[in-house]
Amino acid sequence: MKPRPYFPLLLLVFTVFLTYLNSFWGVFQFDDYNVIVDNIRVHSRSAWLKDLAYGIRPLLKFTYMLNWISGLGIFGFHLLNLLIHTVNSILIYFLSLRFIKHCSVLEAHSSNIALIAALLFALHPVQTEAVTYISGRSTSLMAMFYLGSIIAYIYGTETNRGAWLYLLSPALFMMAVLSKETGVTLPLALLLWTSIQNQKNWGVVLRMQIVYWAMFICILIVLIAHPNYGTLLEYSFDIRSLKDNLLSQINGVIYLISRLFMINRLNIDPDLPVQSTWTFLLAVKLAMLLALILTGMISLKRIPWLGFALLWFFLHLLPTNSVVPRLDVANERQLYLPVWGIFLGLSIGMVRFQTAFKGGKGFVQAVTLILLVILGYFTAARNYTYRSEIALWEDTVRKSPQKARVYNNLGYAYAIAGRNEEAKRAYLTALSLDPDYSLARNNLARISGLNP
Repeated sequence: MKPRPYFPLLLLVFTVFLTYLNSFWGVFQFDDYNVIVDNIRVHSRSAWLKDLAYGIRPLLKFTYMLNWISGLGIFGFHLLNLLIHTVNSILIYFLSLRFIKHCSVLEAHSSNIALIAALLFALHPVQTEAVTYISGRSTSLMAMFYLGSIIAYIYGTETNRGAWLYLLSPALFMMAVLSKETGVTLPLALLLWTSIQNQKNWGVVLRMQIVYWAMFICILIVLIAHPNYGTLLEYSFDIRSLKDNLLSQINGVIYLISRLFMINRLNIDPDLPVQSTWTFLLAVKLAMLLALILTGMISLKRIPWLGFALLWFFLHLLPTNSVVPRLDVANERQLYLPVWGIFLGLSIGMVRFQTAFKGGKGFVQAVTLILLVILGYFTAARNYTYRSEIALWEDTVRKSPQKARVYNNLGYAYAIAGRNEEAKRAYLTALSLDPDYSLARNNLARISGLNP
């Protein structure tokens, strides 16, 4: 019997909610206090409106404000995060379907490929930082509008509907940027999408995309001119030099790629040192990254699905892991949108194997099922780590034992819980790792009854 067309969607919704059910146990963590709990700008409509002219990410703050005034407490925050991730998984399914059609590869198996890609996206534990960690919403919310804009663009071009192409899609593009400025890459993503269609008349393509490129230029101007964004950019470039940042990001991107496989080593605060000099190992890592990018560029015409998969991944790491320095070299939530390319390529590769070998279907189905169960298990396990601040930072200390900040955060979590002796030991460990760490010194003085 042929499966119902809505079966993949029901399966996606069911598996996402089942896997993330224990995320509702999670508490506010880390940056949640700065951007939500202690941020009065998201505590009322009037405060949010007052912040509109000066603040950044207004649409993201709007969702925080709605959650804050809803009366649902932290449950409401988790529920909206989970709904956003569910919608994104469904959008990934539909976008994967359209990709298979445009790429003309294994069209008879398009539903299976799209479902596998969407389930990998939905269940991989690396996504937990954008779903279970409440302030990770900036990434998933941006992705929802971003993916919606691409789908609206595709539908508009296929059906010649100007409202979808020139109104809805650009509006969703703007909403993505207003959620998180990394959404500015959308015009580049549209060009990448067009490249798999063997488009010969690029003049027509550019005319269709002129609105997006005009918006792209205007958004860049606004980001630079906006007082808060301008200040943020100045602060970013004071963190480390361009050279140091580019060298550090070689390690950062390799680290992020490794999280796709090392699913038991996820870490909210990874210890990635700033790199200021070349080493042989660093050169090897750079060669690996360049080889992957070059493979993507070469494959774009000969093996479009492989080229698209690799270039989509690296394109969507550009805003966070290239030129602009960030306080943290890399965070796992940066993988939220890029990983679709990898999962799409993996899904196509698995189905190609299935069709190439006798008996391959049963083997691929068994491997897929086992893989999804493993991913779901580790996602649920990672969600459980967010159940308390102490649990999260004890886990982080085990994975970043040489990083002073994680000990300071663990100490603060102990102090809030009234476990003062353990807090003191954590602060002292932080100071032994970084004697100039003033925050840990002040926290230690405060808990010891001294004036910091």
